Amino acid sequence: MLRDEVAKAFKVLQEGGIILYPTDTIWGIGCDASNTEAIKKIFRLKQRDEAKSMIILLDTENKLESYVQEVNPLAYDLIEYAENPLTLVMPGAKNLSPAVIAPDGSAAIRVCNHDFCKQLIQRLRKPLVSTSANISGKPSPQYFSQIDQEVIDGVDYVVDLEQHSKEIKNPSTIMKLAPDGSFEFIRR
Repeated sequence: MLRDEVAKAFKVLQEGGIILYPTDTIWGIGCDASNTEAIKKIFRLKQRDEAKSMIILLDTENKLESYVQEVNPLAYDLIEYAENPLTLVMPGAKNLSPAVIAPDGSAAIRVCNHDFCKQLIQRLRKPLVSTSANISGKPSPQYFSQIDQEVIDGVDYVVDLEQHSKEIKNPSTIMKLAPDGSFEFIRR
């Protein structure tokens, strides 16, 4: 089942599509983080201002250096010891679509701990965009049955995993990490 869903989602992403999928936090809308046209589809679906960047997911912290100019060593400790899913906003983003890089050159990156996401990222060999499965301004759904039909109809593929789960999940903690090691919480 998991392997089949990874294969189906991979095909959609390869063709420039967007998917609705479960993550280690809340359900997300995603695409290949290097595909600007696919990212723009997500902005349109969410009715979101393109000036707001989106989170990207990696399958392992070893890939941080592929997408950030200079990774502060503290980032690895924060990821390793975080009790909850942690998104780090780091300066010097590279090798990503400009549509996921903030105006200040930073990117919001989370190393996810979810089998489906990890396997899909490994197969894609690129990061995955992850943004909450809601229209901008509406509450983020905590599980699948709370997702608006407009979102479900607006994606190219809905991953058939965890749709009946009622486990309440919350968005990740977001922390901005500066090159000097100072940090601030953006969302707790």
